[in-house]
Amino acid sequence: MDVIESGWFSEIQNDLWPGQSFSLKVKKILHEENSKFQNIKIFDTETYGRCLVLDGIIQCTTKDEFAYQEMIAFLPLCCHPNPKKVLIVGGGDGGVSREVVKHPLVEEVYQVEIDDRVIELSRKHLPSMACGFNNKKLNLIVSDGFEYMQSNQQKFDVIITDSSDPIGPATSLFQEDYYKLMKNSLREGGIVCSQGGSFWLDCNYIKKQMSNCNIHFPQVAYAVTSVPSYPCGQIGFVIGCLDKSTNFKNPVKKFSSSEIDVMNLKYYTSSIHSSAFTLPRWIEKIFYGCA
Repeated sequence: MDVIESGWFSEIQNDLWPGQSFSLKVKKILHEENSKFQNIKIFDTETYGRCLVLDGIIQCTTKDEFAYQEMIAFLPLCCHPNPKKVLIVGGGDGGVSREVVKHPLVEEVYQVEIDDRVIELSRKHLPSMACGFNNKKLNLIVSDGFEYMQSNQQKFDVIITDSSDPIGPATSLFQEDYYKLMKNSLREGGIVCSQGGSFWLDCNYIKKQMSNCNIHFPQVAYAVTSVPSYPCGQIGFVIGCLDKSTNFKNPVKKFSSSEIDVMNLKYYTSSIHSSAFTLPRWIEKIFYGCA
């Protein structure tokens, strides 16, 4: 549930982060509607730029979105030796596709988004993210990602799932059979990366997600990034690889500072990549059973 009251937007009464609320001061509501799948709000804020909200949950703000988009894209891409063909599930704002097409080895990107209204409204109100839809590498498909992989026999090097939280239309993207479906859609040595939530909120749920992934992928890890507009200011990614020799902390592809600047990356670097997999001791014990 969300509330816009006295000029403030607030995320409240959400079972995903009980007992807390996050608020942004609203300058102007740009759009609100109920699509076939969800409630969509876009508004200008006082300090975070434009904000996209789906079913009462903040998806991105133009102030800090790059910290999420760059990491969910470049963590898996840089762990793969030759990520030529990439599938993005979700990501209707265009931010992930904007980042994926920057990688010099990526040749083809297929993006499957279930809600065409998110795409259309992002093109209109969030052009700095939706510009990702305009790249010639991208093939944009309006469909259910789960159904797309079930009916499509294409094989990918990397699959990135940029979903909303595990409620509403994104629920199926957090189940064990989804990891099986992704495995069957990958080439040898393929990598998957999914939005994994914050360990501050529910580390046992994340551990369950990692276990679901581990059933089908011999190498699984959790990485973090800092996004102030998300609950607790931190969010993570569950990443899995079919090659058990993969060392996620050591990217296969490392970019120089000049390459980073040419790609206009603001958050991701090879050093940030390695540090993203370094977790607090208490979380290491829960996720990996460290002694």
